[in-house]
Amino acid sequence: MMGCWMLNESVSVVLALSWLGVNLYLFIDTFRWYGEEESFFYTRVILGSTLAWARASAVCLNFNCMLILLPISRNLISFIRGASICCRGPWRRHLDKNLQFHKLVAYGIAINATIHTAAHLCNLERYHLSQSAEAAGLLAALSKLGDTTNESYINPIRTSHTNTTTELLSTIAGVTGLLISLALILIMTSSTEFIRQISYELFWYTHHMFIIFFISLSIHGAGRIVRGQTPESLLLHNVTFCRDHYAKWQAAAQCPVPQFSGKEPSAWKWVAGPVVLYACERVIRFWRFQQEVVITKVVSHPSGVLELHMKKRNFKMAPGQYVLLQCPSISSLEWHPFTLTSAPQEDFFSVHIRTAGDWTRALQKAFEAEGQAIKEPRSLPRLAVDGPFGAALTDVFHYPVSVCIAAGIGVTPFAALLKSIWYKSCESQTQLKLSKVYFYWICRDPSAFEWFADLLLSLETRMSEQGKTHLLSYHIFLTGWDENQAIHIALHWDENTDVITGLKQKTFYGRPNWNNEFRQIAYNHPSSSIGVFSCGPKALSKTIQRMCRVYSSADPRGVHFYYNKESF
Repeated sequence: MMGCWMLNESVSVVLALSWLGVNLYLFIDTFRWYGEEESFFYTRVILGSTLAWARASAVCLNFNCMLILLPISRNLISFIRGASICCRGPWRRHLDKNLQFHKLVAYGIAINATIHTAAHLCNLERYHLSQSAEAAGLLAALSKLGDTTNESYINPIRTSHTNTTTELLSTIAGVTGLLISLALILIMTSSTEFIRQISYELFWYTHHMFIIFFISLSIHGAGRIVRGQTPESLLLHNVTFCRDHYAKWQAAAQCPVPQFSGKEPSAWKWVAGPVVLYACERVIRFWRFQQEVVITKVVSHPSGVLELHMKKRNFKMAPGQYVLLQCPSISSLEWHPFTLTSAPQEDFFSVHIRTAGDWTRALQKAFEAEGQAIKEPRSLPRLAVDGPFGAALTDVFHYPVSVCIAAGIGVTPFAALLKSIWYKSCESQTQLKLSKVYFYWICRDPSAFEWFADLLLSLETRMSEQGKTHLLSYHIFLTGWDENQAIHIALHWDENTDVITGLKQKTFYGRPNWNNEFRQIAYNHPSSSIGVFSCGPKALSKTIQRMCRVYSSADPRGVHFYYNKESF
């Protein structure tokens, strides 16, 4: 079992462990440096170990902020997927886990930001206490530095009579730190699955507070609150000797008054590259936004699915890819991902959009699509299209056998795939590596079968005419029906075509027994590499992933199931 799990997840594990290892190394190395570095000896007298905690977490925070934008740079990922000669096999497949890595890095940012904030709140309090009347000895001597001319201070709080909150909000570090914390809290809390489901718009808008986050992060260190002894001062002022003679700093030539300075801000150096890269990403999106999109057909299906056919100059796609759509009349900021349901061989590209939220309801209303009729092009709302972008399903053709599993509207990615398979199989000059496709669709509502059943019926007819029925094996499962439907199904069970879909292949009622299905596929293809592609809810995804592990052989010469999850 462990071997099969490593087969599917080895690259993800290596990347996650590498990320964790770099974080641990940066944290430990920085912690030790600030705990031992001579130039920060006097700073440690005031702050203690919280200096090292604050600085170590800051370095890890910078590292993760450098990474956070890379997984959501869709054009970069598409370029790597399509152009990099080193991105093959499992590495290519794991590019589709970019959002998982994005979330992992976000957790790293949240943890390190919490440590950094807590440590600096302790530092602020210790700065304040060192100015109190109770402070004595070296601690008091250090805090009084800067009160006379030709002295530089080490303690940014100059009097014990000020309020720490006031001091916090009167510094660049304090104000930007507060903005960073608020932006991070809003971004993280609105990113939960619960919030995304009830209000995707809230998630979308609060996520754009990343602009405030990065601007504040870049200037956060400009106030140079944490100060260390200057290199020139270290040459004249021997810390080991002079720390015990602080009362004679003014008079003793061998112990001149130590001079301090703040460290140059470095956060901007970490994030400048990714921010520029992401800015280029947004420039590309704006350029695509300006390109004209011609809507050629609008269909409103009874199942609450809006079908749009479009054309765009120089638009090239692969099966399974997706686009981002924007409708400026609804929102000038929101972009929503939708899988392409047309094949590359067709002279248009299409999407099927289920009404499931405020934006999609507004889109349905804006188009007011009734049946097959289309408005005059001038009266249709304008759409902007960004993409297409690669997704896991584009790898279907790289396996000799592929298993495609969809639930509900999750069937949309497979529409383009099945069409493309048909076109490719009819091209005499194309030699397909793919020899068999198993397709499973689980759906609750019989009316949802309508638009996709038409596609399956067309493919079934064409493949039967061409003698290629062996290429596609499909299984449709209906999980919801009422008593009247059950009676109707029973009365027409003996007919040649299915009463629900009109297909020769009868619909199954209930949920698939995945153990039986995977066992049979493994038996049919005992020495094959089988790609498994899933698009549906998390529960289904976890089940399919477990089946891939269970039925993959430990023998390298045996059958191996490679799991791929369709995600945006």
